[in-house]
Amino acid sequence: MSWTGGSFGASGTCVLAPNADVMTLDGTNTWVLSSGERSLVVDPGPEIESHLDAVSAVGRDVVGVLLTHHHADHSEAARTFAQRHGCGVRALDPAYRLGSEGLGEGDVVTVGDLEVHVVATPGHTADSLSFVVPSESAVLTGDTVLGRGTTVVAHPDGELGAYLDSLDRLHALCSAQGITSVWPGHGPVIDDALGALDFYLAHRRERLGQVRDALRDLHAIEREGGSFPHETLPRAIVEIVYADVDPVLWGAAELSVRAQLAYLAR
Repeated sequence: MSWTGGSFGASGTCVLAPNADVMTLDGTNTWVLSSGERSLVVDPGPEIESHLDAVSAVGRDVVGVLLTHHHADHSEAARTFAQRHGCGVRALDPAYRLGSEGLGEGDVVTVGDLEVHVVATPGHTADSLSFVVPSESAVLTGDTVLGRGTTVVAHPDGELGAYLDSLDRLHALCSAQGITSVWPGHGPVIDDALGALDFYLAHRRERLGQVRDALRDLHAIEREGGSFPHETLPRAIVEIVYADVDPVLWGAAELSVRAQLAYLAR
C-alpha cells in the first residue's frame, strides 16, 4: 500500500515530498507540529516549490524549523522555508542553522501548549536527532527508524556502535514513557514503536553476524591460496550478505558494511 502522509493525533500532519526513489521510499516526510494557529516544521525536505507551498498551507504561522539530520532530502529547503516564514532553523550541526539557536540532547522546544523533547540518536549520521512528542505518545525518528524497511548507517559519518546504542536508548525511552507511535522520516507511521525497535535491533545483530561469517569465509579462501583485492572487501561482502537485495541498493548496503567492518575491528 502506498503512503501519502496525512494527519495524526491532535497535532501532527505529514506532508509527503514528491522526491520518491529507492532511498527515500515514497518521499521525505515533512512533519508539521501544530498547537492552535502556530506550528513547528520538522525537515522541510527538498527544494521543491510545490512541496514548500503545501507545507506552508498546513503550517500557517510557522515559528521554527527543526532538523533531524543534515542529509539533503531532509535539510535542503530548510533555510529557504524558514526565510519565507521569518523564523530560524535549529539543528545539531551549526552549519545547518539559521539564527543563533542550536538543538541538542535535552532541549525542549515548545509551540503553544505542545512540547517537543530532543533526544540525541547518532548512528545513521553523527548529527541525527529524534523528537519525542509526549502528548501524542509519539517519536519522530528521521532516518533512525523508517516506516518501511531498514535504514543505512552512512559510514564514515554514521557509526554502527552509536546506532545500536541509539536503538537501545529509544527502546528504553519508549518503554519508560509509553511512546507507542513512530513518526518516521520516510514511509508510513508505525503504531507499535517497541515492536519496530525490537525488529531493528534483531535485524542489525543478524546482519552483523552475516558480515562476520562472510569475512571469515573470505579470509579462509585467502589462506587456501585464493586472493581478492582488499580495497574491494566491502563490495565482496555485500555480494554475499545482500545477494537477495536489488543490486541498485548495493551502494547503500556497502556503506552499512563499511560501518559493520569498522565496528568489528574495534
